[in-house]
Amino acid sequence: MTATQDRRPGVGTRTPGRGTPLAGREPSFLGAWNSAVTSYYVLVGASALLVVVGLVMVLSSSSVESLADGDSPYTVFLDQAKYALIGLPALLVLSRTPVRLIRAAAWPVLGAAVLFQMLVFTPLGCGAGGNRNWVCLPGFSAQPSETVKLALAVWLGAVLTRKLALLHEWKHALVPAVPVAGVAIGAVLLGHDLGTALVLVLLVAGAMFVAGVPLRVFAVAGAVAAAGVAVLAIGSENRVNRIMSWLSATCDVTNECYQTLHGGWGLATGGLGGLGLGESREKWSYLPAAHNDFIFAILGEELGLVGTLLVLGLFALLAFAMVRVIRRHPDPFVKITTAGICAWVVGQATINIAVVIGLAPVIGVPLPLVSAGGSALIVTMAALGVLISFARSEPGAAEALAARPSVVRRSLAVIGRTRG
Repeated sequence: MTATQDRRPGVGTRTPGRGTPLAGREPSFLGAWNSAVTSYYVLVGASALLVVVGLVMVLSSSSVESLADGDSPYTVFLDQAKYALIGLPALLVLSRTPVRLIRAAAWPVLGAAVLFQMLVFTPLGCGAGGNRNWVCLPGFSAQPSETVKLALAVWLGAVLTRKLALLHEWKHALVPAVPVAGVAIGAVLLGHDLGTALVLVLLVAGAMFVAGVPLRVFAVAGAVAAAGVAVLAIGSENRVNRIMSWLSATCDVTNECYQTLHGGWGLATGGLGGLGLGESREKWSYLPAAHNDFIFAILGEELGLVGTLLVLGLFALLAFAMVRVIRRHPDPFVKITTAGICAWVVGQATINIAVVIGLAPVIGVPLPLVSAGGSALIVTMAALGVLISFARSEPGAAEALAARPSVVRRSLAVIGRTRG
């Protein structure tokens, strides 16, 4: 097959200046975005930038509270940097893991994640504010529900792919996907972690939608999930107060609406260009969870509209790359798993930002890759490693990446030209 016969983006194409006529060619900008490795580079670049932005903002937003607690101003930042360094090998290893191995691990990984989640109901479990969603040991703590997200996405991809030809029948569309996902989400709900449960519902919905589950079955499963979440919300007086205060025209700004009010003040104070990095006023013990759930408000206060649009743009790039993988990859397992992870990461970011700007009640959902939190950062980076592995196996991507000159060879070439 000649270069002109193969129409797949990024495979067998010629570059200008090597004898290829320019007439009829796409503009170079569109050609670059249609490359076989676009998804790979967008995922790598956007993920790296979000982690860097997160580290900078965690340092800025947490330093005052750390000093108030008698610690070093770098305490939370150093912890977050440590978690990022732990997540980096996980990302790199999973990005090089073949798709077939990721699929083969679906059942064992989900079983391990659910068992890990059940540890929160043993003497090892701990929590705060009515939630019991942590496993605590001396010098170590983890949030098992974060591992359930990635495990459930991979498991749904494997199961729905195997039953792809039967999904038009309601019993095959629901079993075993909905019961097993219900057990995983129920284990999280038992720990009263409503925010994570909502994200898991979005994850399941995204995977089932891309798998082609009929909308009528989709609607039934969604109604059951919504009913379960509503029962949990009603069962907590604190959550009911927050939801009712959000729905009410008047709200107690010294109690339920205090956090949302100060988050809005932070965003409003930032204006277009922000007060400057490190110059936030709300982080001086005015805004609770400034380095965690409400870090977007501090980012807007210090970096202004420009900073918030930058973060929104990076999440939009992640969504673009994930949708591109779904559209281009021939493997249904990759498509469905990517859809689940996309609904999780982008959906969680949307919920977090909606809470900060007052479009949703406060439910305690961090901003992926940006908010402080070790378990969330490590597992999200691992999930991005899985997506990068998928992007590497897109049609033409492996060949294009293998054809790149290595860093060592490029460096030696530069040195050789310099000496010459």
